[in-house]
Amino acid sequence: QVANACWELYCLEHGIQPDGYVYRGFNITSSENPNAFFTELSHGKYVPRAVIVDLEPTVIDEIRTGTYRQLFHPEQLISGKEDAASNFARGYYSVGAEMIDLVLDRVRKVAEQCPSLQGFLLFRSFGGGTGSGFTSHLLARLTTDYGKKSKLEFAVYPAPQISPIIVEPYNAVLTTHGTLEYADCTFVVDNEAIYDICARNLDVPRPTYTNLNRLIAQVVSTVTASLRFEGSLNVDLIEFQTNLVPYPRI
Repeated sequence: QVANACWELYCLEHGIQPDGYVYRGFNITSSENPNAFFTELSHGKYVPRAVIVDLEPTVIDEIRTGTYRQLFHPEQLISGKEDAASNFARGYYSVGAEMIDLVLDRVRKVAEQCPSLQGFLLFRSFGGGTGSGFTSHLLARLTTDYGKKSKLEFAVYPAPQISPIIVEPYNAVLTTHGTLEYADCTFVVDNEAIYDICARNLDVPRPTYTNLNRLIAQVVSTVTASLRFEGSLNVDLIEFQTNLVPYPRI
């Protein structure tokens, strides 16, 4: 859901309609680089360089039937038949292991369309079974298959005040330990802090998950702006690591 909010914002920033075509009368200037995150097809349509995965179909089906259903290639939306039941082990070993090869194959196809692949951005929550277990497995396999390509993740940490799942702390601890060696840079988002910003600073009396996700999308957009627009700082993913991570295990 965070990723969906991010692509919605990227489209607005680059003048791309929900069907993937540029708005009539909108000119992409030389200072923009939408091709960093989009593949431009021969007939002018832009397709996100993204693979969106969930072990159960509910959220992916919302994208398949939502406003941006024509933006993504159908192969980029992957859903399983049963979720990880908020269990790290099910996401990493049993249910997640059944889908990992399919996901990696789709990632490979998207990566092959990149003329100069720098790395990967991952969006996930640390509290659920899919976000914690499956993504830990995916990070390990990406490290094996793509070596030193950068892996940056935007991780939503569970908060005690907004925690629908009692085992979220266990999932968060297990996935933090499991990905220390694989994620090069992690941007941590606290659910409760985002909720408070919406309620206090943005005057949203009862923030919904859509409000929270769109606020997180603004953060992601700001962080990745130097990849998509001309600038002198942080022009590639490796520089994020160099500038932000003095020691790998921090």
